[in-house]
Amino acid sequence: MILQQSEPVCLATVDASAAGPNCKMLFGDLNNDGRLELVMIQPDNRKDVRYIPHQVQCITVFDLEGRMLWQRGTPDMDAGTQGSDYPAQVYDLDGDGQLEVLCVMNDQFHIIDGTTGESRQVYDLPSPEAHDCIIIANLSGNDRPTDLLLKDRYHQIWALNSDFELLWTYQGNPGHFPWVYDINGDGKDEVMAGYDLLDSAGNVLWSCQDLSDHADCIWVGDVNGDGEMEIVIGGSVTVMMDKHGTEVWRYEDSIESQHIALGRFREDLPGLQIAGLDRIIRGDGKSGLKGKDGMFMLDANGQEIWKEHRQTDGWLTIIDTISGWDESGMDYILAYRRGGGIFPTLYDGDMNVVTAFPVDGYVGHADFLGNGREQIAIYDGDTIRIYSSHADSIAVMPGAKPLVQTKRLYSSTIYMGGEVIKS
Repeated sequence: MILQQSEPVCLATVDASAAGPNCKMLFGDLNNDGRLELVMIQPDNRKDVRYIPHQVQCITVFDLEGRMLWQRGTPDMDAGTQGSDYPAQVYDLDGDGQLEVLCVMNDQFHIIDGTTGESRQVYDLPSPEAHDCIIIANLSGNDRPTDLLLKDRYHQIWALNSDFELLWTYQGNPGHFPWVYDINGDGKDEVMAGYDLLDSAGNVLWSCQDLSDHADCIWVGDVNGDGEMEIVIGGSVTVMMDKHGTEVWRYEDSIESQHIALGRFREDLPGLQIAGLDRIIRGDGKSGLKGKDGMFMLDANGQEIWKEHRQTDGWLTIIDTISGWDESGMDYILAYRRGGGIFPTLYDGDMNVVTAFPVDGYVGHADFLGNGREQIAIYDGDTIRIYSSHADSIAVMPGAKPLVQTKRLYSSTIYMGGEVIKS
């Protein structure tokens, strides 16, 4: 139990206004200096993304001192907002040791040099609406991921190799952000496409049963400590499947399981726990009621540990798992975009506040400095502030090696998914 809240330390303040409004933060060590750079992705000015998703309008890269390294495109002061993912990721697709920015701009797929902002390759999309998100996968059985998945908003996935040649396509209900993982150990990724598990060739291996709507988020981990990886899906309910497609448990005491996050949040319980976010009332104005959401926590067997009875307004909360914020050895729940005057906050597994941040905004997290701890970046539309549990220096360290671009960093989405290897 947390007896005293810890105050976060602000390590850096970056003026990001030159990137334009409504950006999403991506991170990567683009210049190989041993620190992560801030890659600001601004969407186009599409306002209704319920059916046709965003493309990228502008990319602006800053270092931690706030220097602009390059900009591609022209910022639009009337840019759209994060009602859907932005089709962009940071990854070393060709394996040359230098990160690229992969994105969809002007109806084409661009592979952009991370040091210069110039396009290395440009390809036509396999379909005009194949730009909801970008997923990097290993479908070919190579020693590293070199394949790509593109999708439209709700119906189709296109799988392509690194030369942008079509491998296969899938039509169904793929959810927001399909998660890829080699669940059967054959050296190739399977694709959890919403409620269908696909093999590396796009064939359906098995499907979840009796689930409505679509999958909002997908996590993979050895939840119950049996040595096998399970798949936990948040959508109309929260459900856990084993790798063979057998439903292990289902939690139905929620209205809409909009977000889930796996982690070791409680040291007194075995296995992993599942933090969840229930969208109880949508604040879309149609019902005449204020929107409302609330967090909940499940144990490894899908049993409810606690549920938040929220007294403040707000229905757009995003939650994620933070590992390595401090030396406790425990994971924390990051919750932001809460509304109701609640700023981004880290909670422990009893929903005690670990750290409350002094500014509001969209949040990203990463080990920016390569010191083994996670820092928190908060973007308020103009300024990025990076916080840590320690007063770390952001200066370039002599002899620092380039930071590895982890799967979590090259699988960025607002529909937070992930994988947990520990238990």
